[in-house]
Amino acid sequence: MDIRRVECLDGLRGVAALWVLIGHMMILTGFRLPLVSKPDLGVDLFILLSGFLMMFQYRLRSGREDWNAPGTWAAFWTRRFFRLAPLFYVTLAAALIAGPAIHADRVAIDSFLGQGLQPAERYTDASLTNIALHLSFLFGLLPDYAFRTPLPDWSLGLEMQFYLVFPFLILLGRRIGRVRSAFLAAGAGVAIALVAGAAGLDYPMPSFLPLKLQLFLAGMLIAADPGEGRIHLWTRLGAAMMLAAIPIGGEQDLLHFAVRELLVFGFFALVHLRAVAPIGWISRLFGSRPFYWLGELSYGTYLIHLLILQPVAAAVIGQFGLGLGAVGRFAMTGVIVVPVTYALAFVTYRLVELPGQRLGKAVIKRATGRDMVRAQQTIPEKLAAP
Repeated sequence: MDIRRVECLDGLRGVAALWVLIGHMMILTGFRLPLVSKPDLGVDLFILLSGFLMMFQYRLRSGREDWNAPGTWAAFWTRRFFRLAPLFYVTLAAALIAGPAIHADRVAIDSFLGQGLQPAERYTDASLTNIALHLSFLFGLLPDYAFRTPLPDWSLGLEMQFYLVFPFLILLGRRIGRVRSAFLAAGAGVAIALVAGAAGLDYPMPSFLPLKLQLFLAGMLIAADPGEGRIHLWTRLGAAMMLAAIPIGGEQDLLHFAVRELLVFGFFALVHLRAVAPIGWISRLFGSRPFYWLGELSYGTYLIHLLILQPVAAAVIGQFGLGLGAVGRFAMTGVIVVPVTYALAFVTYRLVELPGQRLGKAVIKRATGRDMVRAQQTIPEKLAAP
């Protein structure tokens, strides 16, 4: 693997965001295609990539950062906060303001398609409690607030929980080995999830880390040291696939099981088997300029798309009703939603995401009293998860 960049990562991030967008378009227009209409699997890909990226960045920094020092943990948490929070706060404000109107749109959509109505409070709760829990990223821990805005932000609370425990996963891996620590952590996660379920904690989405920890851990294992032998490499792949097969968190039918296994194996192949001609070609394609930009805009696309999609889908249904079939509704909605979403993602990338990242680096520099930014300029700071 390249010392500074994994070329397929950009494209896979972009594909994951596009998968989520198209999947939600299908749900909200009544058009279905196998697999593509499952946006939760796109989120699973994001989670896998996030685990990989955090471990990859750790390896790049391990020679100059002391992970036994709490200051290193604080710098890590600060970087990740300023990567997620700025754009999230902007879209959260928009979602809270537009919530009642979007709820009316969603009622029109679900009524037309014969789908169950969404709880009104998911769109209209502008209480101080809900706002405070989202600003602090604690909402994912509480079932009643984990899915309570018009945004698909449940995964952001999940991501922040992973960032919180990541330094401790690193230390555990150093002590007992990466594979052993991954299975120990996954086992603890399953136990906690089962206890939470027995206690009556019913999460509407898998926003609680123990429900998805196994996928983060699988991604971490794929980020194996390129200096390791082939036996160790294939052992990590087997362990990652076993972790992804743990039947907890989200849908657990045969399709989801098979696709999660394919995502793990496919990502592993793109990273570690690039010498094989077709795999190397695909990996390079995912690292090309168009896919690079899909990846750069993936976070904004993920956060913004539902704010655009639901009003547009409702307008198409209101204008054409039964006079337009499912394929027509999907196509007409997509013609509007896709370019508008990516345009807004580009604008917010320039005006919100990049300034937010620069602010985070400035905060770290000021807090540490030394120029950590210059030492980290060659290290990718991209978000692999939503």
